[in-house]
Amino acid sequence: MSNSVGNHRAIGVFYLVVTATGWALGWPAMKFLIREWPPLFARGLSCLAAAALLAMVARHMGESLAVPKHAVPRLIFASFTNVFAWMGFSTLTLKWLTVGEAVLLVFTMPIWATLLAWPLLGTRPSTRGVGALVLGLAGVGVLLGGKDFSIDGGKLPGVVFALGAAMFFALGSILNRAPLPIARAASVMWQVGLAGPPMLLLGLLFENPDLGGLTATGWAALIYMTVVGMTLCYLTWFATLRHLRPEMASIGMLLVPLIGVISAATIFSEPLGWREAAALCLTLSGVTLALRHS
Repeated sequence: MSNSVGNHRAIGVFYLVVTATGWALGWPAMKFLIREWPPLFARGLSCLAAAALLAMVARHMGESLAVPKHAVPRLIFASFTNVFAWMGFSTLTLKWLTVGEAVLLVFTMPIWATLLAWPLLGTRPSTRGVGALVLGLAGVGVLLGGKDFSIDGGKLPGVVFALGAAMFFALGSILNRAPLPIARAASVMWQVGLAGPPMLLLGLLFENPDLGGLTATGWAALIYMTVVGMTLCYLTWFATLRHLRPEMASIGMLLVPLIGVISAATIFSEPLGWREAAALCLTLSGVTLALRHS
């Protein structure tokens, strides 16, 4: 029995590492892509392609793509918080912020969930929850305390979009607690598919993309985001949840900002000095406390 449990957990850890690594490397991939295509257009097109792949996967798994009428408003709201705001705003941040800055700010969402649960659910933060908030805000403060984050430095829009992505995702995690009456892969397919057209339309209207402007590097980044980031990693995330407790899986996802910061420093030579290290330690400590609190 113990060997069976150990194997079950080992499989879950394997899926978790695949998921976290795939999502983390999606950040530098997106940075490469938005050098050639604007963010909303690129993300919207990627969402539509991923939705088509997820639909094929769902049908191959024998899942129905039907959505009960009573679930449509909840599905639209989930698509807005989980994909449009989360992915769209996160991608926009990279116009103004480095990958390391963006991923640290975006991954404060469990801290905001702890804070938002008070007015929305009447759940007052415990001492641990308050500690999570203090640590997380201290990490954000250290990160924003550098001279590059002055308003004149042009990074304020990126900070706003990053914190907006984190807060909307946190809001969704609170209000979307009841599972949708839709199979897992089909649910992701619909959420990604519903968010893609608005992003694509906004991109066409306001970003003026050069449709023939992608180089081989840009195509590789787009394919990676679509196939790995938004298809494979969602499937491995669901597999993770079948083998590990949700709280363990959630804390394990702290690998995403950690790998994201280190990979960005390696690929783009982004700064990784005492300020970034302190911000990383404080923020991830706060997020860990928030996840354990929840």
